[in-house]
Amino acid sequence: MGFSPCPAGASCVGLLCYPRPRPLQNLLFLLWTLLSCSVGGSVQGPGEWTPWGSWTRCSSSCGRGVSVRSRRCIQFPGEEPCSGDSHEYRLCQLPDCSPGALPFRDLQCALYNGRPVLGTQETYQWVPFHGAPNQCDLNCLAEGQAFYHSFGRVLDGTPCSPGAQGLCVAGRCLSAGCDGVLGSGALEDRCGRCGGANDTCLFVQRVFRDAGAFSGYWNVTLIPMGARHIRVVQRSRNHLALMGSDGRYIFNGHWAVSPPGTYEAAGTQVVYTRAAGPEETLHAAGPTTQDLVLQVLLLEPNPGVQFEFWLPRERYGLFQAQAQVLGWALRQPQPREVEPQPPQLLEPSPMTRDPTRAPDPCPPCPDTRGRAHRLLHYCGSDFVFQARVLGSHRQAHETRYEVRILLIYKNRSPLRMREYVWAPGRCPCPPLAPHREYLLAVRRLVSPDGTQDRLLLPHAGYARPWSPAEDSRARLASRRCPV
Repeated sequence: MGFSPCPAGASCVGLLCYPRPRPLQNLLFLLWTLLSCSVGGSVQGPGEWTPWGSWTRCSSSCGRGVSVRSRRCIQFPGEEPCSGDSHEYRLCQLPDCSPGALPFRDLQCALYNGRPVLGTQETYQWVPFHGAPNQCDLNCLAEGQAFYHSFGRVLDGTPCSPGAQGLCVAGRCLSAGCDGVLGSGALEDRCGRCGGANDTCLFVQRVFRDAGAFSGYWNVTLIPMGARHIRVVQRSRNHLALMGSDGRYIFNGHWAVSPPGTYEAAGTQVVYTRAAGPEETLHAAGPTTQDLVLQVLLLEPNPGVQFEFWLPRERYGLFQAQAQVLGWALRQPQPREVEPQPPQLLEPSPMTRDPTRAPDPCPPCPDTRGRAHRLLHYCGSDFVFQARVLGSHRQAHETRYEVRILLIYKNRSPLRMREYVWAPGRCPCPPLAPHREYLLAVRRLVSPDGTQDRLLLPHAGYARPWSPAEDSRARLASRRCPV
């Protein structure tokens, strides 16, 4: 009789044993065998990996090194090899080496000091040589000689070159991904998640275009806590300014222009640049650990301040609520009362010249008719109301109107029966005549220190003589504003 490796009651297929089927199970057994085996009787498909083993100790006793773990491929005869790597390497970071410690590559070259090499009895003192093609070979230069020798691969965890971020592993120079695994290529997304898809944060991108009818500090936007990848650009003689949540300026505050450079703010580094273009930029990787207020110091009409940042989704609602608590919409400017600028700090601009000089005749106001203009100002304003002008008072760079509120179409906070409405410039556009009724769209402006709380009628804003027809147009505009 031939030898059978299977016990009684079992049948063999190749080297594997299966229970012997009963007569009623023959058909099922045959179908199962055909699905599991090829014509030659070998098992098909790739092998299977064992679970990963534990990570080894760090290859270095100080500084950076590598740790490795491995797994085995269980492969039966006829199976394909397992897909993937059998070893995985990750970066390990230990306390920095002492200043006098010998670098890891130097130690490996020094192992061959005083030992005969190259088939002769000559001995040399060896130091690292970094001019060879493969930087992960142990290339050592014989001191006092004009040649180097390659002693094979460097040990895993050796820096590829002095000051480089990559480490040599199995003869290859690899960099760690954001997951710490060497060669993984894993990158951090804009939300700060390793290997993410930018789906846990929102991209805030806007252009602050208010013309800035008078010089001084105007709020551009609130940069909330948690913001990442902050970028701001403006191209004019104006200056960006950044203020912390405590009200202290980080740069360009109090009418003094700070030098370009890197500033520490809200737990991140803010890089401020200024070119002769003129162009100013602000960059910060984030995330910010507290709120910041971005401002612009206007010395000339504002051509636009572009800003963008990424914000976690769960913080976006709080961002909007904070802006409303401050009393200004996300794209609304904030004037800041400032002292007359010192002549040694900034050159006077056309908007800040001596107010005692006789003003030029008021030029004609721009045409502001049309539905697009009405929708823009109605939807972008904080208040829309019908009011009668009781009087006006012209100051150096602005005009103050005293009005009586007759009918409110839109309001974000309570209004008194009598209010002051401020218009920039000595020649406001459009001008309001005393004792006449108007339909006005105004914005609420609160200074950062809370000492000024004003209703502002923007230059070339929405101020129409009230009539039943204008009343109907305003009510129609209210239904077309985005929610």
